[in-house]
Amino acid sequence: MKVVQDILNFSSPSQTFVTIGTFDGVHYGHQKIIEKLVLEAKKANKKSVLLTFFPHPRMVLQKDASIELINTIQERAFLLEKTGLDYLIIHPFSKEFSRTSALEFVRDILVNQLNISKLIIGYDHHFGKNREGNITQLTEYSHLYDFKVEEIPAQDIDDVSVSSTKIRRALHEGNLKTANNYLGYYFMLNGNVVNGKQLGGKIGYPTANIDVKETYKLIPKTGVYVVKSLIDNKTVFGMMNIGNRPTVDGNHQTIEVHFLDFNQDLYDKNLTIELIYFLRDEQKFDSIDLLIEQLKKDEETARNYIKNHL
Repeated sequence: MKVVQDILNFSSPSQTFVTIGTFDGVHYGHQKIIEKLVLEAKKANKKSVLLTFFPHPRMVLQKDASIELINTIQERAFLLEKTGLDYLIIHPFSKEFSRTSALEFVRDILVNQLNISKLIIGYDHHFGKNREGNITQLTEYSHLYDFKVEEIPAQDIDDVSVSSTKIRRALHEGNLKTANNYLGYYFMLNGNVVNGKQLGGKIGYPTANIDVKETYKLIPKTGVYVVKSLIDNKTVFGMMNIGNRPTVDGNHQTIEVHFLDFNQDLYDKNLTIELIYFLRDEQKFDSIDLLIEQLKKDEETARNYIKNHL
């Protein structure tokens, strides 16, 4: 897959099969759309193209600092790399671009820039200025500019329609099993290991403090999780705490991972942490001894889960 920054940097002598969207989460429903796109493009001997936008339109148009996305743009590209796509185009979303009409979008971008042969889109797709474009307009324009349009219905898991909104809700509620089931992979957090207060080491549970730089990245419910990470090409399991460390009077949220059976300096390393299982809510203990006692129970539960399920 070739990643292209900005639509204007893309050119293809052969016609393309295209899909468009934010694709936050690259979840089960998204995967079905992309699978169909890639398969049909190959059958027709065309190139498959996914067009996405960054920053998220709400960040630009509403200056929405509270927006939470399942993936960073880097994680999105990493996940899409595995799908067999020929091209990922990440177009910078701006106020100026938001004023592009539906007709201009189809004519100037899909037809003239992307050399489109077929557009495959998800259910209820809107595009163009004020989201004025819809499947009806797309169908009309497709006849005018000689390309095909196919709309994919909402994908269901256990008779429940999959959506990024439902995944975000599940992560906020600590319902990691549902979130991971909808995603089709383990939800991940990525960041550099930074210096902490090193309290974990003093009580026998040294931790790597993960600094997630992207302020728009969704951080799941506070609590303790079973996690895994790939460190120097080796899978290492661990326990991760997301929270404010109330037992030691913490005053800001931290993400700390204690890796099991692992003793290595990780400072400044960039790690991707995959969240596997939600162990328990964050608690405040009356003493450090009670905290240590609980951590030992957490470790036993985590090890049993890893042994029996992974």
